[in-house]
Amino acid sequence: MSYLADQLKEQGNDAFRRGDYTAANDLYTEAVQKYSRNPLIFTNRANVRLKLQRWEDAVNDCLKSIEILGPNAQNHKAFYFLAQAQLALNHPHEALASALTAYEQVLHPQPAAKISPKDLETFSAFVLRCKKAKFAVLDRDRLRRQGELRAELEDGLEASKQRDLEDISRRLHSSHLGQIEATERRQDVEAAYEKKFADLRALFAVNTSNKPREIPDHVVDMITFEPMHDPVITKNGHSYERSTIIEHLKRTPTDPLTREPLTIDELRSNYGLKAACEECVSYLPCYPATI
Repeated sequence: MSYLADQLKEQGNDAFRRGDYTAANDLYTEAVQKYSRNPLIFTNRANVRLKLQRWEDAVNDCLKSIEILGPNAQNHKAFYFLAQAQLALNHPHEALASALTAYEQVLHPQPAAKISPKDLETFSAFVLRCKKAKFAVLDRDRLRRQGELRAELEDGLEASKQRDLEDISRRLHSSHLGQIEATERRQDVEAAYEKKFADLRALFAVNTSNKPREIPDHVVDMITFEPMHDPVITKNGHSYERSTIIEHLKRTPTDPLTREPLTIDELRSNYGLKAACEECVSYLPCYPATI
């Protein structure tokens, strides 16, 4: 049975590469019915279901893959896909936890793990995206405490946005929209509501304390994903928090992003960035140490 499942999985992979996600989903489902203990089938089907915007199903497939291998096993793709589905479901806290697990597994892979050269950069960017989404939720809570009327309006916008996104997913699943058109419409909805939120906040931003706070990407350490206070720069031009890059280099003498050889002696203080970090902290006084 496992042999038949492997054949169906390969056919599903071919369909996925062709962009026929519905066929790929069906083939992976047949494979699961033949043999339900292969975690790769669930991981691959989760990826397809992300393309089909079937978020809950993607979450379930990722969790099944993780269950089969065990939570501590090398399974970075399952955790990465899980994070994507959780973020799409507007669960940034859970998405961040899953994304960090995927990132750690790529940063410190187990022996024989198959890691793509671009995985670390891709995963680190997604962790930062999850962190920003989580911070946006925290910031919205802060703003809610400052103005119930504005919070009510923001909640109304968020509910309207979610209804529009759910309508697109329903139309996709009922074949009234194609995959490309559905993706484009989701992007248009996200952009439109982002502008609406910005316009609403501009109306209420009568003073600095009422303005939404943002974390500039350049002040974030790409190992811990926290704002830096003592940044250093590598010969490759990447900046990290001094303590975290030193700890990393003690274990692995390579640049975390490029994987090129790097030693502690090659680190240099980044005074310009340090000044920017200090300025950031000055207007983000309530930024939590860990979010």
